[in-house]
Amino acid sequence: MTELQTETQQPSRSPAAYPRKKRDPIALAIFIAIWLLLIGGGIFGAKWYGDHTRQQIASAIEAQTKSELLALQKAYDDKLAELDKQYEVRMTELTGKVDALNELLTFTKDNADSKTDNSNKLYTQLNEVKKQLNELKKNLDVLK
Repeated sequence: MTELQTETQQPSRSPAAYPRKKRDPIALAIFIAIWLLLIGGGIFGAKWYGDHTRQQIASAIEAQTKSELLALQKAYDDKLAELDKQYEVRMTELTGKVDALNELLTFTKDNADSKTDNSNKLYTQLNEVKKQLNELKKNLDVLK
């Protein structure tokens, strides 16, 4: 019977049998403060890194855009200069043709008593040259 008594006399292992240790409120406050500092530091670091990366990307895009705009401007200026030269050459050629046709027309009128087919052809050619001259002037105005 002593064994039975011994078994029944052993203390039970219920949670109420062990007293709870009281936590120190200062340690809890320090623990919470450290976690808040870690969380705040993480948020600050993430925001700083995001802003820094955004600024780097914006600077890179700005530099690329600026270089592309300069290249486009140079190409545009070169093309405009080339068209202006072509326009001047064409205008000189057409002016020479118009003057030659005017002289020929005047000569033909002086030599002919009545209007002939040749004078009609000359007038037609003269009108075509004038139309081309006007078109070139319009094109130059559009380009400018």
